[in-house]
Amino acid sequence: MWESVLVLQVPSPSVKFKFQIPKPRNWSWMNKYSSIRCAGKVNRWSLDGMNALVTGGTRGIGHAIVEELCGLGATVHTCARNEDELEICLRSWKDEGFTVSGSLCDVSSQVDRQKLMEVVSSTFNGKLDILINNVGTNIRKAMVDFTAEEFSSVMATNFESVFHLCQLAYPLLKASGAGSVVFTSSVSGFVSLKSMSLQGATKGAINQLTKYLACEWAKDNIRSNAVAPWYIKTSMVEQVIPYFLLFSTPWLSLINYVF
Repeated sequence: MWESVLVLQVPSPSVKFKFQIPKPRNWSWMNKYSSIRCAGKVNRWSLDGMNALVTGGTRGIGHAIVEELCGLGATVHTCARNEDELEICLRSWKDEGFTVSGSLCDVSSQVDRQKLMEVVSSTFNGKLDILINNVGTNIRKAMVDFTAEEFSSVMATNFESVFHLCQLAYPLLKASGAGSVVFTSSVSGFVSLKSMSLQGATKGAINQLTKYLACEWAKDNIRSNAVAPWYIKTSMVEQVIPYFLLFSTPWLSLINYVF
């Protein structure tokens, strides 16, 4: 199955990543879906009639996920900590014809997570087709410099939240009959990146949780997958990585393709 090998050169000339990419022998399966149209585009599938919860949907990757799901026909509920940002996004999505609802939630708070899932259960009548665990954060510093409070904060936001949300969402996903959980992981969960020891550890934990849920929940017809992007232009990343480094180099698109 593994027939292709791609070596990617990253900004540091002393570091190379080597990935094996599966090379499908038969692409004919794509043809049956190629005629489905969503949001004016030709797509391989449709999410008409399905619903989704996307955490952290007002910024960055989460915002893009909300719009992609809506473009494919899904009804989406999202959450954010900033009420003003949430209201602006909800108005914008309504103007675009997307069906999106939202609620305030700090996913690092157990109480907020429970309230969020109560709202989701009520909104979607006790069923949830798609759970996108997207929220994540990072504190950039050397491993030995983390305080106990900083450690707890990053762990609660990046890992404790997704673990608990999966627990709370399980009966809703099971009730859908064909649930899907998607985690936003990171390259940092696979390789060492500067000043990202704690964030990378949480993403590594997410990668393992993804595998365990895929096995444990398969009997309930719930799929579990993780997406591990390289640096993406978000408000958090823009503060530390120059724009030209992110988007003027040819290897970025290759890395995004691999992951």
